[in-house]
Amino acid sequence: MKFSELEARGSDGFGSGHFGASRGGRSHSGFDLLCDAGVPLCSPVAGTVTKVGYPYGDDLSYRYVQVSAGGYDFRTFYIEPSVAVGDKVDKCSVIGTGQSLGKRYPGIPNHIHFEIKKAGKYVDPTPSLIAMGIEV
Repeated sequence: MKFSELEARGSDGFGSGHFGASRGGRSHSGFDLLCDAGVPLCSPVAGTVTKVGYPYGDDLSYRYVQVSAGGYDFRTFYIEPSVAVGDKVDKCSVIGTGQSLGKRYPGIPNHIHFEIKKAGKYVDPTPSLIAMGIEV
């Protein structure tokens, strides 16, 4: 599934999925897009897979894939990877499938978390999502 086919998570009983939303003592570093578990997900950009990681140190069942291009790191969280570090991907290459969040966050809508970093700093992904045709 292409990012342009996903919808913004918006706000629910768990909070807001928008960039900068309050997360207690911190701010949300990405943007959440609704995505069912098991759905194949395309890379948001053409580039190189530079990391396949774990968002939580206490739970290695959740994963993310980082694709780097043009000095930016594009991270898609809550996916089961189907790529490895060093793989070259196109914008529409499948990089993994959506994961169920119910085990960690019972009742939360399944979604992916998308974030962009440049030189180690978070960049608001909202303009990129708007350019992809996503209503935010």
